[in-house]
Amino acid sequence: MKTLPHLFSNNKAWADKIRASIPGFFEQLTSQQAPRYLWIGCSDSRVPANEIVGLLPGELFVHRNVANLALHTDMNCMSVLQYAVEILGIHHVIVCGHYGCGGIKAALERKPHGLVDNWLRPIRDIRQKHLAELNRLPDEDAQRHRLCELNVIEQVVNVGNTTILQNAWDRGEEIILHGWIYDLADGLLKDLDVSVRSAPQLESLKNKLSGMDSPGNP
Repeated sequence: MKTLPHLFSNNKAWADKIRASIPGFFEQLTSQQAPRYLWIGCSDSRVPANEIVGLLPGELFVHRNVANLALHTDMNCMSVLQYAVEILGIHHVIVCGHYGCGGIKAALERKPHGLVDNWLRPIRDIRQKHLAELNRLPDEDAQRHRLCELNVIEQVVNVGNTTILQNAWDRGEEIILHGWIYDLADGLLKDLDVSVRSAPQLESLKNKLSGMDSPGNP
């Protein structure tokens, strides 16, 4: 018995709309995959990667997990990254978080959430690393917003630290890492101004990140 018929109906309407607006789109899509961008984002259903940047299927390679983490121990994420860089030849890696992230909120709460607490441990470490900066903010909402941003920046550094990116840069490949944040309140993206395209630029970003908690730093 067919279940969720409304979703199949939505799918057909979507496919018909694509065929009408872009003749031959699906035939072309089956013949190749050549995205220029890898998106590492949150699993949150309110952050649809393709839609918020206005890209069609085939234009954005996507990896999503709770709180948009790029951990060296996560073979899923690392496999996606390697495939994107070495097979697809992408030119941009975008780490995108969002304000109001449930993973960030859960990492800050002093109560158990089950298995996901193990996954969110790195966010607690990021909070501790930047505790002085966070404590200077006026309230918990501001702290959560800033931690969402700091988490993105730390994940950009994680991606850049992988042998996958380091080797690609050594080969002279033009791959740029970006850190963005998405605001659920207005649907707009914000560039966190941490883009790097080389190992020396990554080192500069790491030095900047290390200095964020120096005394008197706003």
